[in-house]
Amino acid sequence: MAGGGMRILITNDDGINAPGLRVLEAIATELAGPAGEVWTVAPAFEQSGVGHCISYTHPMLIAELGPRRFAAEGSPADCVLAAVHDVMVGCPPDLVLSGVNRGNNAGENALYSGTIGGAIEAALQGLPAIALSQFMGPENRNLPDPFAAAAVHGAALIRRLLGAEFWDNGDYRLFYNVNFPPVPASAVTGTEVTVQGYRRKSRFSTEPHLSPSGKRFLWIKGGDQHERTAPGSDVAATLDGRISVTPMRADLTAHDAFDHIREALA
Repeated sequence: MAGGGMRILITNDDGINAPGLRVLEAIATELAGPAGEVWTVAPAFEQSGVGHCISYTHPMLIAELGPRRFAAEGSPADCVLAAVHDVMVGCPPDLVLSGVNRGNNAGENALYSGTIGGAIEAALQGLPAIALSQFMGPENRNLPDPFAAAAVHGAALIRRLLGAEFWDNGDYRLFYNVNFPPVPASAVTGTEVTVQGYRRKSRFSTEPHLSPSGKRFLWIKGGDQHERTAPGSDVAATLDGRISVTPMRADLTAHDAFDHIREALA
Protein backbone atom coordinates (compact mmCIF):
# COMPACT_ATOMS: atom_id res chain seq x y z
CA MET A 1 0.00 0.00 0.00
CA ALA A 2 1.50 3.29 -1.07
CA GLY A 3 2.05 6.10 1.41
CA GLY A 4 1.26 8.96 -1.00
CA GLY A 5 -1.44 9.87 -3.50
CA MET A 6 -4.04 8.02 -1.44
CA ARG A 7 -7.77 8.55 -1.19
CA ILE A 8 -8.47 8.59 2.55
CA LEU A 9 -11.83 8.59 4.33
CA ILE A 10 -11.95 10.02 7.85
CA THR A 11 -14.74 9.73 10.39
CA ASN A 12 -15.15 9.83 14.19
CA ASP A 13 -17.67 9.49 16.99
CA ASP A 14 -17.19 12.90 18.65
CA GLY A 15 -18.96 14.68 15.80
CA ILE A 16 -18.15 16.72 12.70
CA ASN A 17 -16.98 19.75 14.73
CA ALA A 18 -14.75 17.85 17.19
CA PRO A 19 -11.14 19.08 17.58
CA GLY A 20 -9.86 15.52 17.26
CA LEU A 21 -11.33 15.32 13.75
CA ARG A 22 -9.35 18.41 12.77
CA VAL A 23 -6.22 16.68 14.04
CA LEU A 24 -7.09 13.60 11.98
CA GLU A 25 -7.74 15.72 8.90
CA ALA A 26 -4.22 17.16 9.18
CA ILE A 27 -2.76 13.67 9.61
CA ALA A 28 -4.72 12.35 6.64
CA THR A 29 -3.75 15.31 4.46
CA GLU A 30 -0.08 14.66 5.16
CA LEU A 31 -0.49 10.96 4.37
CA ALA A 32 -2.54 11.49 1.21
CA GLY A 33 0.05 13.78 -0.33
CA PRO A 34 -0.47 16.48 -2.97
CA ALA A 35 -1.96 13.97 -5.41
CA GLY A 36 -4.31 12.42 -2.87
CA GLU A 37 -7.73 13.22 -1.46
CA VAL A 38 -9.17 13.40 2.04
CA TRP A 39 -12.90 12.76 2.36
CA THR A 40 -14.79 13.43 5.59
CA VAL A 41 -18.07 11.72 6.48
CA ALA A 42 -18.67 12.20 10.20
CA PRO A 43 -21.65 12.23 12.56
CA ALA A 44 -23.59 15.48 12.70
CA PHE A 45 -23.76 15.09 16.49
CA GLU A 46 -21.68 13.30 19.10
CA GLN A 47 -22.02 9.51 18.96
CA SER A 48 -19.66 8.43 21.74
CA GLY A 49 -20.31 4.98 23.16
CA VAL A 50 -22.50 3.73 20.33
CA GLY A 51 -20.10 0.94 19.40
CA HIS A 52 -20.75 -0.64 16.02
CA CYS A 53 -24.45 0.20 15.88
CA ILE A 54 -26.12 1.05 12.57
CA SER A 55 -29.34 2.97 11.94
CA TYR A 56 -31.14 -0.08 10.61
CA THR A 57 -34.69 1.00 11.43
CA HIS A 58 -34.71 4.62 10.29
CA PRO A 59 -33.10 6.72 7.52
CA MET A 60 -30.34 9.22 8.14
CA LEU A 61 -30.06 12.73 6.79
CA ILE A 62 -26.75 13.50 5.09
CA ALA A 63 -25.59 17.01 4.23
CA GLU A 64 -22.67 18.26 2.16
CA LEU A 65 -20.88 20.96 4.15
CA GLY A 66 -18.08 21.62 1.69
CA PRO A 67 -15.85 19.93 -0.87
CA ARG A 68 -15.45 16.26 0.15
CA ARG A 69 -16.95 17.07 3.59
CA PHE A 70 -20.25 15.55 4.74
CA ALA A 71 -22.19 15.27 7.99
CA ALA A 72 -24.59 12.39 8.57
CA GLU A 73 -27.20 12.02 11.29
CA GLY A 74 -26.01 8.58 12.27
CA SER A 75 -23.32 6.53 13.93
CA PRO A 76 -19.68 6.21 12.81
CA ALA A 77 -20.56 2.86 11.18
CA ASP A 78 -23.43 4.61 9.38
CA CYS A 79 -20.97 7.23 8.16
CA VAL A 80 -18.68 4.58 6.69
CA LEU A 81 -21.65 2.96 4.95
CA ALA A 82 -22.75 6.34 3.62
CA ALA A 83 -19.26 7.06 2.31
CA VAL A 84 -18.70 3.70 0.64
CA HIS A 85 -22.15 3.27 -0.88
CA ASP A 86 -23.18 6.86 -1.61
CA VAL A 87 -20.71 9.70 -1.18
CA MET A 88 -17.72 7.85 -2.64
CA VAL A 89 -19.53 5.21 -4.66
CA GLY A 90 -17.38 4.10 -7.59
CA CYS A 91 -14.19 5.52 -6.04
CA PRO A 92 -13.77 3.80 -2.64
CA PRO A 93 -11.12 4.97 -0.19
CA ASP A 94 -7.71 3.35 0.00
CA LEU A 95 -7.70 3.80 3.76
CA VAL A 96 -10.23 4.61 6.49
CA LEU A 97 -9.15 6.49 9.62
CA SER A 98 -11.49 6.91 12.58
CA GLY A 99 -10.79 9.46 15.35
CA VAL A 100 -8.89 11.07 16.80
CA ASN A 101 -11.09 10.26 19.79
CA ARG A 102 -10.97 12.49 22.87
CA GLY A 103 -10.17 9.85 25.46
CA ASN A 104 -8.75 6.36 25.29
CA ASN A 105 -10.34 3.41 23.56
CA ALA A 106 -8.14 0.86 25.30
CA GLY A 107 -9.13 -2.08 27.46
CA GLU A 108 -12.86 -2.74 27.73
CA ASN A 109 -13.56 0.72 26.27
CA ALA A 110 -12.93 -0.86 22.87
CA LEU A 111 -16.21 -2.74 23.18
CA TYR A 112 -18.24 0.47 23.59
CA SER A 113 -16.31 2.73 21.23
CA GLY A 114 -18.00 4.35 18.26
CA THR A 115 -14.51 5.24 17.00
CA ILE A 116 -13.66 1.56 16.78
CA GLY A 117 -17.15 0.88 15.42
CA GLY A 118 -16.27 2.97 12.38
CA ALA A 119 -13.07 0.99 11.85
CA ILE A 120 -14.95 -2.30 12.24
CA GLU A 121 -17.45 -1.32 9.55
CA ALA A 122 -14.64 -0.30 7.21
CA ALA A 123 -12.95 -3.67 7.75
CA LEU A 124 -16.25 -5.48 7.10
CA GLN A 125 -16.51 -3.49 3.87
CA GLY A 126 -13.08 -4.87 2.88
CA LEU A 127 -11.13 -1.68 3.52
CA PRO A 128 -7.92 -1.09 5.50
CA ALA A 129 -8.86 0.75 8.69
CA ILE A 130 -7.23 2.29 11.76
CA ALA A 131 -8.96 3.69 14.86
CA LEU A 132 -7.03 6.42 16.68
CA SER A 133 -7.62 7.74 20.19
CA GLN A 134 -5.88 10.23 22.46
CA PHE A 135 -5.68 9.15 26.11
CA MET A 136 -6.29 12.13 28.42
CA GLY A 137 -4.71 12.64 31.83
CA PRO A 138 -3.21 15.27 34.14
CA GLU A 139 -0.09 15.61 31.97
CA ASN A 140 -1.90 16.58 28.77
CA ARG A 141 -5.57 17.45 29.29
CA ASN A 142 -4.80 21.11 30.12
CA LEU A 143 -2.18 21.65 27.42
CA PRO A 144 -2.92 24.21 24.68
CA ASP A 145 -3.24 21.16 22.41
CA PRO A 146 -4.20 18.04 24.38
CA PHE A 147 -4.05 16.07 21.11
CA ALA A 148 -0.38 16.93 20.54
CA ALA A 149 0.88 13.35 20.95
CA ALA A 150 -1.46 12.18 18.20
CA ALA A 151 -0.82 15.23 16.02
CA VAL A 152 2.97 14.89 16.18
CA HIS A 153 3.31 11.11 15.98
CA GLY A 154 0.18 10.05 14.10
CA ALA A 155 1.27 10.31 10.46
CA ALA A 156 4.63 8.61 11.00
CA LEU A 157 3.01 5.74 12.89
CA ILE A 158 0.40 5.18 10.18
CA ARG A 159 3.13 5.20 7.54
CA ARG A 160 4.90 2.45 9.47
CA LEU A 161 1.69 0.41 9.66
CA LEU A 162 1.12 0.87 5.94
CA GLY A 163 4.73 -0.07 5.25
CA ALA A 164 4.37 -3.27 7.26
CA GLU A 165 1.91 -4.44 4.57
CA PHE A 166 0.06 -6.69 6.99
CA TRP A 167 -3.45 -6.02 5.74
CA ASP A 168 -5.08 -9.37 5.08
CA ASN A 169 -8.24 -9.96 3.07
CA GLY A 170 -9.84 -12.44 5.46
CA ASP A 171 -13.56 -12.64 6.04
CA TYR A 172 -13.08 -10.69 9.28
CA ARG A 173 -10.40 -8.40 8.05
CA LEU A 174 -7.65 -7.16 10.33
CA PHE A 175 -7.82 -3.55 11.53
CA TYR A 176 -5.77 -1.60 14.05
CA ASN A 177 -6.64 0.17 17.28
CA VAL A 178 -4.12 2.90 18.17
CA ASN A 179 -4.04 4.77 21.48
CA PHE A 180 -1.72 7.72 22.07
CA PRO A 181 -0.49 8.13 25.66
CA PRO A 182 -1.69 10.86 28.07
CA VAL A 183 1.55 12.84 27.87
CA PRO A 184 2.95 15.77 25.86
CA ALA A 185 4.24 14.82 22.41
CA SER A 186 7.87 15.21 23.55
CA ALA A 187 7.32 12.69 26.35
CA VAL A 188 6.19 9.81 24.12
CA THR A 189 8.75 7.05 24.69
CA GLY A 190 8.01 4.71 21.79
CA THR A 191 5.46 2.34 20.29
CA GLU A 192 4.34 -1.04 21.59
CA VAL A 193 2.25 -3.71 19.90
CA THR A 194 -0.23 -4.73 22.59
CA VAL A 195 -3.15 -6.96 23.42
CA GLN A 196 -6.47 -5.53 24.58
CA GLY A 197 -6.27 -5.00 28.34
CA TYR A 198 -8.88 -5.36 31.08
CA ARG A 199 -9.35 -2.96 33.98
CA ARG A 200 -10.25 -5.37 36.77
CA LYS A 201 -11.29 -2.72 39.30
CA SER A 202 -12.95 -0.20 37.01
CA ARG A 203 -16.35 -0.59 35.34
CA PHE A 204 -19.11 1.53 33.90
CA SER A 205 -21.99 2.14 36.29
CA THR A 206 -25.03 4.38 36.73
CA GLU A 207 -25.60 7.47 38.86
CA PRO A 208 -29.15 8.71 39.64
CA HIS A 209 -30.14 12.37 39.38
CA LEU A 210 -33.44 14.19 39.80
CA SER A 211 -34.67 16.64 37.18
CA PRO A 212 -36.07 20.04 38.25
CA SER A 213 -39.54 18.49 37.92
CA GLY A 214 -38.60 15.70 40.32
CA LYS A 215 -38.31 12.91 37.76
CA ARG A 216 -35.54 10.38 38.31
CA PHE A 217 -32.92 9.87 35.60
CA LEU A 218 -29.81 7.72 35.39
CA TRP A 219 -26.51 8.94 33.97
CA ILE A 220 -23.99 6.38 32.76
CA LYS A 221 -20.83 6.85 34.79
CA GLY A 222 -17.35 5.83 33.65
CA GLY A 223 -14.79 4.15 35.87
CA ASP A 224 -11.20 5.09 36.64
CA GLN A 225 -9.46 5.30 33.27
CA HIS A 226 -6.01 5.15 34.86
CA GLU A 227 -6.58 1.73 36.43
CA ARG A 228 -3.62 -0.30 35.16
CA THR A 229 -3.95 -3.46 33.12
CA ALA A 230 -1.57 -6.38 32.61
CA PRO A 231 1.93 -5.77 31.17
CA GLY A 232 1.92 -5.97 27.39
CA SER A 233 -1.62 -4.61 27.13
CA ASP A 234 -2.87 -1.34 25.68
CA VAL A 235 -3.70 0.57 28.87
CA ALA A 236 -0.40 -0.39 30.51
CA ALA A 237 1.62 0.78 27.50
CA THR A 238 -0.12 4.14 27.22
CA LEU A 239 0.14 4.84 30.95
CA ASP A 240 3.88 4.22 30.59
CA GLY A 241 4.09 6.84 27.83
CA ARG A 242 4.07 4.57 24.79
CA ILE A 243 1.76 4.49 21.80
CA SER A 244 -0.20 1.24 21.82
CA VAL A 245 -1.06 -0.56 18.57
CA THR A 246 -3.51 -3.45 18.91
CA PRO A 247 -4.32 -5.65 15.89
CA MET A 248 -8.03 -6.55 16.00
CA ARG A 249 -10.74 -8.46 14.18
CA ALA A 250 -14.53 -8.38 14.52
CA ASP A 251 -14.70 -12.18 14.93
CA LEU A 252 -16.21 -12.72 18.42
CA THR A 253 -15.60 -16.49 18.49
CA ALA A 254 -13.76 -17.68 21.62
CA HIS A 255 -11.30 -19.84 19.68
CA ASP A 256 -9.48 -20.92 22.85
CA ALA A 257 -12.68 -22.55 24.13
CA PHE A 258 -13.86 -24.08 20.86
CA ASP A 259 -12.28 -27.55 21.03
CA HIS A 260 -13.14 -28.04 24.71
CA ILE A 261 -16.79 -27.13 24.24
CA ARG A 262 -17.07 -29.24 21.08
CA GLU A 263 -15.74 -32.28 22.99
CA ALA A 264 -18.05 -31.59 25.96
CA LEU A 265 -21.11 -31.48 23.71
CA ALA A 266 -20.15 -34.37 21.46
